[in-house]
Amino acid sequence: MEKMKISFLGTRGNIKIKSKLHRRHTVTVITYRGTRVAIDCGLNWLRHVDEIHPDAFVITHAHNDHIDGLQNGSPCPVYATQATWEYLGQFPIKNGYVINYQEPFSIGSLIFEAFFVEHSFWAFAVGYRITAGATTIFCVHDLLSIKNRTAALKDVQLYIGDGASLNRPIIRYHDKIPFGHTTIMEQIKWCKKARIPRAIFTHCGSQIVRNDPGIIKKQIADFGKDNNVIASIAHDNMKIFI
Repeated sequence: MEKMKISFLGTRGNIKIKSKLHRRHTVTVITYRGTRVAIDCGLNWLRHVDEIHPDAFVITHAHNDHIDGLQNGSPCPVYATQATWEYLGQFPIKNGYVINYQEPFSIGSLIFEAFFVEHSFWAFAVGYRITAGATTIFCVHDLLSIKNRTAALKDVQLYIGDGASLNRPIIRYHDKIPFGHTTIMEQIKWCKKARIPRAIFTHCGSQIVRNDPGIIKKQIADFGKDNNVIASIAHDNMKIFI
């Protein structure tokens, strides 16, 4: 049986610091049976888009570390919600498609379904259920919480999550409504509740990038083990099969 391949081409969030493991903004590539789809394309990919070689880009939201690599256009179709196209539409993208929340759509051999996540009060964000044959994963690069989390995470075999913070949530408020990033620890608890066996965190923030990677790796693995989840941090150019 052919497996889904996941390539973490970039794993760095919208932070100033970088490391050998986390240099470029987050791009997560899903490959299955000849279909290659990239999720997000941030600003520091602007002169390197041709290195990605996707059949399509699927975008989570309109922050610059997720869309500005496409300022000069895209070599392939781009899929995003209407809210994201309000900003993405200013770029010279020839083939753009609007997707709707929780309406599955196909790109080649892959099936995507967008779930609304709380993250920004203006750049409305989504995470994606992605199905390839008998395998389903959930990929989200930025979030505070998932709307309809039970449906989003049902029967998921791998959770790819927001690595902005290990154990301190990053929360801002707009009209008393919270926005920002939840923690890796909290997302591991979601995985435990949903019986997801494995979690990998990308889009890493300063708490991850500036600290000793060995210590961070152990902390996350140990917390995952306590919650029956195999948990780890992605790094640039990391590849896995599931």
